Amino acid sequence: MTQSWWAAVCRRRIFIINVIKRYRKFIIILGWLAVWHLLALLVDNEILLAAPLETGREILALSCKGGFYLTVGRSLLRIALGFLAGCASAFLLAVCSRRKSFMEEILSPVMTLMKAVPMASFAVLLLIWWGSSFLAVAVCFMVVLPNLYLNILEGLKSTDVRMLEMARVFRLPLRNRFFYIYRPALKPFLYSGLKLSLGMCWKSGVAAEVIGTPDFSIGERLYLSKVYLDTAGIFAWTAVVILMSVLFEKAVMWLLERFLRWEPACGKQRSAGNADNHRIIKSDISIKVSDVTKIYGEQTVLDHFSADYIAGETYYLTGPSGSGKTTLLRILAALARPDSGEVILPSSCGMVFQEDRLCEDFSAVKNVELVTGDSKKAQEALGQLLEREALHRPCRELSGGMKRRVALVRAMEAESGYLLLDEPFAGMDQKTRRQAEDYIRARQAGRTMIIADHFNNF
Repeated sequence: MTQSWWAAVCRRRIFIINVIKRYRKFIIILGWLAVWHLLALLVDNEILLAAPLETGREILALSCKGGFYLTVGRSLLRIALGFLAGCASAFLLAVCSRRKSFMEEILSPVMTLMKAVPMASFAVLLLIWWGSSFLAVAVCFMVVLPNLYLNILEGLKSTDVRMLEMARVFRLPLRNRFFYIYRPALKPFLYSGLKLSLGMCWKSGVAAEVIGTPDFSIGERLYLSKVYLDTAGIFAWTAVVILMSVLFEKAVMWLLERFLRWEPACGKQRSAGNADNHRIIKSDISIKVSDVTKIYGEQTVLDHFSADYIAGETYYLTGPSGSGKTTLLRILAALARPDSGEVILPSSCGMVFQEDRLCEDFSAVKNVELVTGDSKKAQEALGQLLEREALHRPCRELSGGMKRRVALVRAMEAESGYLLLDEPFAGMDQKTRRQAEDYIRARQAGRTMIIADHFNNF
């Protein structure tokens, strides 16, 4: 009997705990409403503090009036326009500042001023200059712009330089670079910037409407409620602002999530242009390295190195770590400048870097599609070295050997005049290496190939 009673008590406690966990937020809200109601009873003055029930009745009464939805809609339109204009301007200015450092220097005091000056000051000045119609739009714009600009600029600066080098070697079009290199780097900065801007946007926008009191606006209704000492009306319109702010934020963040998950089709590689590196000349003949010297600090990595690489042949770079193999490949890929000497290169190259340099958030197929511009072609090529179930998994979930194979396929499938492979078989067992070697032979297609590896038995 005692045991059954104790078991019933335990089940009841577990049930209560589960209910509390499931409806915790709702219970917290009810608790605060109860506190609000008790305070209203203690004050016992509707002008000083309206009770929750009175506020609820006022909200219901407002929602039944014809002008309510027009008022809310116009305020929403003003704030949304200011928000969208601020987002677009912040993105464009951040891109310009990232590309041209002098733009960042020019805009820095402006952004500091916009963040430091009280919005009330801006609102009064804009009210004098523009009138009340566009005041909320302008104030929302000025709230969003500095916050989002600084976050986007920081995100662009945080983009992995190695991934940008990969994009440069493979001549990825701007579309591919933005969606698959810059966008993942921007993700955390967009989240923080938008969340901060969305909350401040509604507060500042409605405050601007209170100052300007344009017709059919929430700010106008709040001002009139204040004039007539309608505390319940003030609480009701404040609740509307909170609801609209939450809904607007959820809609924007939902769109952001969709945008970040979207994987548009990739464009094809750009045609090879002229190199802008000093002492590197692009041509359609064999690779020629003449008296090249490269020094890092006090260490001479390449000392008057010369070599000729005949078109269509395969060459090996061997030697211990630090002997300059990777440095030479970087020079041959036009990623580093020789301090002296001259390099003559074919028009474009495909490269396996010392690191995999894959877009980790995207699948193996998408990583190869970046250079082929054709998802089907990328899938067929990867199928020769990678298991079918691994083709569409994010690269961050693949093993080191799998990632290396993806990087190898990407280099071999790219349109290029020559191939640079820096330890392409790292992380592969003997069986997988033999498969990779067979794949390379089949896909070399008469291109000059230079391999840096510990073994030269390819």
